[in-house]
This record gives sequence, structure tokens and C-alpha cells, in this order.
Amino acid sequence: MLKTVRIFLFILALMAATVPAGGAGAAEPRVSEATENCLACHTAATPGIVADWKKSRHAQVSPAEALKKDRLSRRVSTEKIPEPLAGSVVGCAECHTLTPAAHPDTFDHEGEQVHVVVTPGNCAVCHPEEAGQYERSKMSWAQKNLADNQLYNDLIQAVVGIYSVKADGLSLQPAGAKDQADSCYACHGTVVKVTGTVVRETDQGDLEFPVLDGWPNQGVGRVNPDGSKGSCASCHTRHQFSIKTARQPYTCSQCHKGPDVPAYKIYSVSKHGNIFSTHKDEWDFEAAPWTVGRDFTAPTCAACHVSLIVDEEGETVAERTHQMNDRLPWRLFGLVYAHPQPKSPDTTVIRNKAGLPLPTELTGQPAAEFLIDEKEQARRTERLQKVCLSCHSHGWVEGHWALWENTIQTANAQTLAATQLILKAWDRGAAQGPAQGDSPFNEALERKWVEQWLFYANSTRLASAMDGTDYGVFAEGRWHMAKNLVEMSDWLKFHLKTKK
Repeated sequence: MLKTVRIFLFILALMAATVPAGGAGAAEPRVSEATENCLACHTAATPGIVADWKKSRHAQVSPAEALKKDRLSRRVSTEKIPEPLAGSVVGCAECHTLTPAAHPDTFDHEGEQVHVVVTPGNCAVCHPEEAGQYERSKMSWAQKNLADNQLYNDLIQAVVGIYSVKADGLSLQPAGAKDQADSCYACHGTVVKVTGTVVRETDQGDLEFPVLDGWPNQGVGRVNPDGSKGSCASCHTRHQFSIKTARQPYTCSQCHKGPDVPAYKIYSVSKHGNIFSTHKDEWDFEAAPWTVGRDFTAPTCAACHVSLIVDEEGETVAERTHQMNDRLPWRLFGLVYAHPQPKSPDTTVIRNKAGLPLPTELTGQPAAEFLIDEKEQARRTERLQKVCLSCHSHGWVEGHWALWENTIQTANAQTLAATQLILKAWDRGAAQGPAQGDSPFNEALERKWVEQWLFYANSTRLASAMDGTDYGVFAEGRWHMAKNLVEMSDWLKFHLKTKK
């Protein structure tokens, strides 16, 4: 009976998978035998996944057909697809059985060598340029850059650690792996490792599966079992892997919405966000290349930082990039002061003159040997401004840039004032810092110092950059920087007076 049911499901899956994408008369996409075997069971076992895949471009176009497109319209960047993969659509087997020996999470599943975690290394078969660019981005190094920075590990514990009340105050226990995976590393990415196997009862009988530590996770810097970094699904969500989804600001908001990186909130109240909210139903988010003025009429995050943009004459405005920062001259958030972008995506190599793993001194001077120089900043500025100039005049863009770079300096100055107060507190014994062998993040005054740069200065700079200015004044910006400084100063005066 079970065999009969499986055969019936196999036939249904095959019929569903080979429905012509373009309606009657369209050429039927070919599904490989290995993927047909997957669909025979998974149409019933995981119907949501199969339904998503059937809506995807992967399910409708073979790589060989994709290569026939002109260079600008292509969604694959390779020049040649390996023969076994070229003629069939990209299905379950084409992703989950590639190079099984390279994947420690590979297991025998119904006669196939299947791995659970699809990685950028797999996607690189068809998308090598994108995978290479992403590997050079700070995003792909996000897990390592956080985990291997002891200073920021102190900040993680101050935020995520477990507090309890003791007779003489609070006690802090370090956060466990699950708390960290469900907070900071949800975005930065976990290290996914195989820790064993487990037998589960299924409709096909008892089957053995690998047990993965650090899973599930779709963080941008996830370290995969095959050693690769990153997750394409962070933006191109499984299993449609839709360019439409990746171009939506909602996708970026998953990791860029909190007070430390309020980019989505600022975009939502900006003029660009207003136009997006009003007219997005009229836009074509599927087009490749993406034509400014026709397919969209205001930038989303992807338009500024990632997408291949052309004008209505077909001239390239901005090349597609998955490096993310090669249109960015300044690094605005996450660190104590805004500064030029780092040269290397591996920021664990950075040390300031004081020996701290920071790209600036605590007094604001940049650790210049680790950061891009003014010429590279100018090149990146030119790339980004070309996107702006698709809709705005030179005078508008130059005026906006002048305001923004002035705000960078203003926010840095307000951060310096807060830092001078915390340095005075450490020097006078009102708080304990790194020089005293303590964390710089675990006392009340230190928390206010962190808020100054991690929340308020970030919001002020981002609001200026994205033209959401009011957000950077009273919501989480200039008002709070000034208020925070007054409170820090008053706290320190009171503490020192009481101690004296």
C-alpha cells in the first residue's frame, strides 16, 4: 500500500513540476530524475517548500536557457554550467546533492547523498561573481568579526547575559550559546556543526538525519559545515530565492530595524520610503536589469547598495554588487565613531594605537592603516552618487552630501564628549574600564556612553544619509545625544562629589 501511495505522489509531483511557466504552448521545463525522486515524497512531506519552489525562477528556467540571455539581463554570472546541471531546472537535488564530500552534513537519504545546508559555495556554480563579491563583504565575515573581537564579546554579555539579584547588587552570568544564537548571532550568523545523528519516524519509515548545532540560522555571516561563510537565503529567502523579495526594504529590516541600526525605520519616514509605500504596486521588482524611472521611481536599499541599475536608454548606472560596501565611503554604525570603510572584510585584524580592536582611538582618530584612503572614498562616493543623479541634479546631490558629511562630524563630536566623560570616570575611579581589567560596558554610566554612539549617533548619521531628518532629531537622534550628555555629566558630578 505504501509503495502504491508513493508512486501516486510521484506522478502528481511530476505533473505539478512540469506545468509550463508561460501557459499553453510554452516549452516545458525539464526536471531531473533526482529532483523527481525528491518531489515524490516532499510534495506531501513539506508541501510549503515544494509550492514555493514551483513559483521560483529556478523551477521554470534551466541554467542553459539562462545563459542565452544578453549580459545585462542574465541572472547567472558563470560562462559555463557543468553538463549534468545545464539542461534541467534547478531543483532540490541540484542544490542539496552538490559536492556531497565537501559537506560534513551529508547523509544517505533514500539512496541519495543529501546535505542539509545549501551554502554560497553551492550557489557559486551558477553565480560565481555574486558569491565572490559576497565573500569580500563584511557581511560574510559578520560571525567571525563579532566572535573574535573580545571587546564586543564583553558588549554581548552585558546585553544578553543573565542577571540575578544578590545582596550586594546584580550578578551577571554569561549568556549560553542558545541565547546568543537567538540574539546577536541571529543576524551575524552562527557556526553550524554536525554533532551526531538522530533517527526519526517518518511516513517512509524510520530515517536517520544529522543533528546540527547552530541550526536553524540564516545570518549573513553564518559559518557553514563546508567551511564557507554566509547565507544567500538571508536576502533571497528559501525556496523561491526571489529577486523581488531581495529588493524589498522589508527584507533588510530583519537586521536593520533596531535602535543600533534603524535604517528601515528611517527609510519608512523618508521621502523615498513615502514614494515606495505609495507606488510599489506599480513597480516591477522582477526586471533585470532594473531600469530607474520605469521599473521603479525611488530607491530601495537594494537600489543604492546592490542592484544592477540602468537608465531608460539601457546605459549602466551602477553595476550589480554583492560586496555591499563598494558604494559606501563611510562606515556609519556599530562602532564608537563613524570612519572610512575598512580595507579588509576581516575586521579582527584591526588594532588602534592603544591595542584595542577598534578602527579608531577612543578619542576619535582613525586607525588609518586599516581603513580605505581618501582616493578610495572618492571612488565609492562617485559610484553611489551616480544612483542619486539618476533622479536628482548635481546641486541637490552635492548639497545633500555636504549636510550628511557635516552630520558625521557633529555626531562624532557628540560621541567624543561622552567618551571624555567616561574616560574621566575611569581615571577618577567612578567606574572601572579596560585599564582596570574590567569590561567597559557593565556599569550604569558606561551603558549611557554606549547608547550615545550605538543608538543616538547612529540614528543621527543614518537619518541624515537617508533623508529621514526628523527621525534623527527627536526620535532617536540629536535630542537624545544632548540629553544623554547632560545626564552623564550630572551623574559623574554627583558620584565624584559623594565619593569625595
